[in-house]
Amino acid sequence: MKAETMTRLAKPMLMFAALIWGTSFFIMKNTLDALPVFWLLACRFTVGAVLLGLICLPKWKRFNLQYLLRGAVLGVLLFAAYGVQTFGLVYTTPSNNAFLTATYCVLVPFLYWLVAGQRPDGYNIAAALLCITGVGLVSLTGNLTLSPGDALTLLCALFYALHIVAVNKLAVGYDIYLLTAIQFAGVALCSFVGGLLFQPFPAGVFTDPEVVFPLLYLCVMATTVALLFQNVGQVWSDPSSASVILSLESVFGVLFSVLLYGDPITGRLLLGFGLIFLAVLCSETKLSFLPRRKRSIDSSVRL
Repeated sequence: MKAETMTRLAKPMLMFAALIWGTSFFIMKNTLDALPVFWLLACRFTVGAVLLGLICLPKWKRFNLQYLLRGAVLGVLLFAAYGVQTFGLVYTTPSNNAFLTATYCVLVPFLYWLVAGQRPDGYNIAAALLCITGVGLVSLTGNLTLSPGDALTLLCALFYALHIVAVNKLAVGYDIYLLTAIQFAGVALCSFVGGLLFQPFPAGVFTDPEVVFPLLYLCVMATTVALLFQNVGQVWSDPSSASVILSLESVFGVLFSVLLYGDPITGRLLLGFGLIFLAVLCSETKLSFLPRRKRSIDSSVRL
């Protein structure tokens, strides 16, 4: 497709990825009752790697050592992010896991500043502060402490931020579809190693429809489609805007967790929603929709 078309599609793709991931929190929470973390990730990313590898079959003629190295770096970062996030989900609610994951949008502009020398503007900084305040409202207890699951989820946000910045640096000049397939394979390999070393293989669960159908959704939609949309959208969008759009995953995650998983909703939660939504508006529109005071003297009129 033309560059202009891809630029127009980038943000809708990021939004759709956030929506898909928002539905995945409560599904993963239920699936973790039957599948250990590493084996869940191994299933998700093996299917994702195979599907995407087949989709971009003609592109494999471009494969070389640079694709392997760059895909390996992205795969390790993605494995760290998903692994820590999924372990965190074992010990916290889907709502908290969704909201705390969104803190990566606070980190991305500053990490990108360190890597590329591109300073975040005032709107990025304001959006980051609004977003982290909203996350704190729904996550911190009265004595400002975090549960182990919440702490792990915060750590995963750092890895997600590093992955977003790495995609913007390492994907330049490379086919993003092929690079995504390679990083999926890297995550699958790391997950299999973790499963073989630390967790028993759950042989009996793959004949249970209550496990298989949610797992298929996680493999196809929440892994293959959503991560492909994320990577393609990031290539054709600036990293700060991409990170804030993707942070809507937390809003969708809490919404679906409340409606379909039964997580409670409170005034603090609603306020957190509002602050994160305002952060998105601040970063994406630079508040250009607000009316501006007209100049008292039209500079085009000569006195």
